[in-house]
Amino acid sequence: MNPKTYNRPLYQPAAPYDQTGLVFFPAFDWAISPTHPEREERLLYTRDQIFEEGIMDLPQIRQYQPRLAELKDIARVHFCVPNVAAQASEAHRIAAGGALVIADAVLSDEIKNGFALVRPPGHHAMRVAHGNRGFCNINNEAIMVEYVRQKYGLRRVAIIDTDVHHGDGTQDIYWHDPDVLFISFHQDGRTLYPGTGFMNETGGPLAQGTTINVPLPPGTTDEGIFYVLDNLVLPILDEFQPELIVNSAGQDNHYSDPLANMSFSARGYAILNEKLAPDIAVLEGGYSIETALPYVNLGIIMAMAGLDYSNLYEPDYRQNRFKENRNRMQQLEKIVQQQYHLFQRRHQLTAQGRPTGEPFYQRQRHIYYDTDQIREQQLETLRICPRCPGYLMIDSEAAGPQGRIKVHCISIPQQACSGCQRAARDHYAKMRRRPPEACAYSYLQDRPRDTYQQYDYHRQREQTL
Repeated sequence: MNPKTYNRPLYQPAAPYDQTGLVFFPAFDWAISPTHPEREERLLYTRDQIFEEGIMDLPQIRQYQPRLAELKDIARVHFCVPNVAAQASEAHRIAAGGALVIADAVLSDEIKNGFALVRPPGHHAMRVAHGNRGFCNINNEAIMVEYVRQKYGLRRVAIIDTDVHHGDGTQDIYWHDPDVLFISFHQDGRTLYPGTGFMNETGGPLAQGTTINVPLPPGTTDEGIFYVLDNLVLPILDEFQPELIVNSAGQDNHYSDPLANMSFSARGYAILNEKLAPDIAVLEGGYSIETALPYVNLGIIMAMAGLDYSNLYEPDYRQNRFKENRNRMQQLEKIVQQQYHLFQRRHQLTAQGRPTGEPFYQRQRHIYYDTDQIREQQLETLRICPRCPGYLMIDSEAAGPQGRIKVHCISIPQQACSGCQRAARDHYAKMRRRPPEACAYSYLQDRPRDTYQQYDYHRQREQTL
């Protein structure tokens, strides 16, 4: 199977010069601390390596400059508390904007594919954003996906998260969206942050089976990851037929990464990328700054550009490290079989999981912000509609060093029917009449109209983006 032969309904690569686009943004002025693993050197060593190898001089490569993402681009995805400016610094907006630049270039057929080498990362940032968790404030991939859906009319998108940590933020944002396929393979959450990403996390009641998690045993090698890719990820993509494939390109599965326990190689990442053939890759984690990242990033770029990477090896590469042992392979075979069966039954599961006689579905959640020491309680309520994905309401209460705050959020998806759109807007108008002590802010995320409103109860003031 060759994923490049997919019959994508709207957009097919037709770049006249068959180029791969690159954006670099090291974010010199943003760091959690001067010695934190998430710092500018993550990209500086890569940039030096690429220029030394002469990659940027090749006709297959085209470099772009990042730009600021608009506040509206971020509000299309997140409920930022108290507002977008508080959660998205200039560095965050440029990182997200770098992904938007690549998306525009791909979808206007300037290039065949592109890689946004940007930081800060984003895949742990959830729909409601009270602060930084897992080094992430805003979700770069989700901001890009909603941007292209709004601007270019795309509907079906696949996001493949190859970071060693479960992409819990991206999963949260698309939990109720049957048109976004989210696949995350990552080190088993029983052994690594954020402690999620298990096989029973399959999507909301109207989107069953479009969230696919593959918890990998610690120590999984190139051979094991290729098995998952060839026997699960690529067949699912072939059936789902996305209009756009996005790689949430974390690189901390590498055998030298200090924050995880996997055994993937730089050449393995290149092969993975060639097999996956994403339209767009966006950098996520990866913290072996000197000994892995320059080689991994170079391998991904070469694979996307169709360049020969057969001689790409780390200085300490040993081929015998990357064969899978029997016990791990047996675990992977069971995971692949179960998750592929889940995907094939997704429509049946959604029909069975639709609550009967109840117009709303609810779930309660506790979310911990490890970086900012915030604890959040959520009550999520989904309007169950037989004609559309419904609309979503979230009551969120967060407590942290800055105190306690309550907010109410309403999200109308792009595909919501006219009845759900009207009901959600009426609910927002009703919520504005609540007393200030009940809530600090109400938010309306109205994707069909592409407008985003925030009501401040204490100031009795509304802001619209």
